[in-house]
Amino acid sequence: MKISKQNAEHYIWGNVCDGWHLVKSAEFSVIHERMPAHTSEVRHYHQHARQFFFVLSGTATLEVGGIKSIIHQHEGVEVPPLTPHQMLNQSNDEIEFLVISQPSSKNDRVVVD
Repeated sequence: MKISKQNAEHYIWGNVCDGWHLVKSAEFSVIHERMPAHTSEVRHYHQHARQFFFVLSGTATLEVGGIKSIIHQHEGVEVPPLTPHQMLNQSNDEIEFLVISQPSSKNDRVVVD
């Protein structure tokens, strides 16, 4: 079965950001996310999940282990388990990106102050 934002399970996070589950299993997860301008995720890490963030549109900022990187359209960054990270949209435009996790990051997140 084909999957897209139009038919995927949708959720809202951070009150204004969107996520669509393109693949949702305990072993593997692919989420298409949208962040409006000037929004951010809370800083956190995953105990088991390795993640890959891939920007589909716009310019994202990903802080990994205290270092901020600008990620342009069609670029990505891998984040190993136990590594604090935070996705930010510091631009004036919305961004869309994929978050690929193995295993799934569900119930695996630890918020960092």
